[in-house]
Amino acid sequence: MRVAIVDYGSGNLCSAEKAFERAGQDHPSPVEVVVTSEAEVVAQADRVVLPGVGAFADCRDGLRAVDGMVEALEEVALKKARPFLGICVGMQLLADRGLEYGTHDGLGWIGGEVRAIETGDPRRKIPHMGWNALSIAESPANLFAGIDDGAFVYFVHSYGFVPTDPAHIMATVDYGPAIVAALGRDNLVGTQFHPEKSQAVGLGFIANFLAWTP
Repeated sequence: MRVAIVDYGSGNLCSAEKAFERAGQDHPSPVEVVVTSEAEVVAQADRVVLPGVGAFADCRDGLRAVDGMVEALEEVALKKARPFLGICVGMQLLADRGLEYGTHDGLGWIGGEVRAIETGDPRRKIPHMGWNALSIAESPANLFAGIDDGAFVYFVHSYGFVPTDPAHIMATVDYGPAIVAALGRDNLVGTQFHPEKSQAVGLGFIANFLAWTP
């Protein structure tokens, strides 16, 4: 199995690579993890991971600046329907649009928009940074198998994904109002939290993604 982690100038590439390699050691078949900016490598991968750190528009523009990358992602995720994971802003890019410093088009793979977090409580700081407990709403194909409701994972973000269809929400966190922590449909999944920084819980989620057969 080849897992392609997309390098487009944004993301915790080293941390993600090490986490996927570690989770892959326990997979029943060999797992090759490749960090790549080559569209053809992404298009031929068995699984694809799109990380993202920073502003929505910057990440979107960085992705579009890599020759053929958006087309390769559409090929592997939408046409071939291979398992796809977006992390943090990589998840947010799946939305129709992001509202950070203006309105910017996303990939439009999962309906919704990315809005500024409004906690309604001055004691809850923005950005939402640190460990928070998951409330698991849905687990297609056991992506949260072995992960307890209330397990803690690591976040750092100021904007959140608000999906058009609430049925796409897989997990939330309580930060004033509920914030989407994970969502998905079909072969697409995204996490607002960073599994590569979430220690044993994160490795468990990555292992489940490697075993996922949507």
